[in-house]
Amino acid sequence: MPDIALTSIILLCVAALAAGWIDAVVGGGGLLLLPALLLGLPANTPAAFALGTNKAVAIVGTTGAAVTYARRAPVDVRTAVRIGLAALAGSTGGAFFAAGMSTEVLKPVIMVVLLAVAAFVILKPAFGTTAPPPGPVSRRRTLAAIGLAGLGIGFYDGLIGPGTGTFLVLALTAVLHLNLVTASATAKIVNCCTNAGALAMFAWQGTVFWQLAAVMAVFNLAGATLGARTALKRGSGFVRIVLLVVVLALVANMAYEQWIA
Repeated sequence: MPDIALTSIILLCVAALAAGWIDAVVGGGGLLLLPALLLGLPANTPAAFALGTNKAVAIVGTTGAAVTYARRAPVDVRTAVRIGLAALAGSTGGAFFAAGMSTEVLKPVIMVVLLAVAAFVILKPAFGTTAPPPGPVSRRRTLAAIGLAGLGIGFYDGLIGPGTGTFLVLALTAVLHLNLVTASATAKIVNCCTNAGALAMFAWQGTVFWQLAAVMAVFNLAGATLGARTALKRGSGFVRIVLLVVVLALVANMAYEQWIA
């Protein structure tokens, strides 16, 4: 464990708690957790350790949220795992191409897409608020979800990363006609698959501060469990509001990195 002041550890734990709540409700917890680690770790720490420790913390909260959702929400676990395995393959491919591509070129495009998403959610109040259709999901929609939410968003996760959980929620809502609560629950299972693959790579490279991650993971798990219960209790209307806030925060974060930082 690196030499970190007690106040920094406390702040990192608070960030892990809040990130777990946000991520469980609608995705995007990494927008808070990763910058907190980059600021909280010693200045000379390689960025890979922040990324690896972030994954070690996040996978605990994501798993906790997935279990909470699976117990109380109508989640098709089999379909979610299929999408997750496709996302794992997609993220591997994205990471392979990331080394030779300037993500700075893509960020403005992603910002435009996110703003369009925000406008769509605002102008379509019923989006993601209806009950899922009865019966099993059709094969065509399942394949479409595997292609878009799995391979497509998985590739984006490996190539750029920020907002992957939010994109998953939106894609699953649109393609599988899920409400936002069920889409969030399904996205957590998909995230478990992608986080496991990324964590395995970081662990193999030795870029995880395991003791710090263990402490932060306790708080991340508490936040994620509370977030999942809040989403289940408050319903899709509440998730929709949080979704808009996270999307706008993601746009602001990308704009800052692109033109100010």
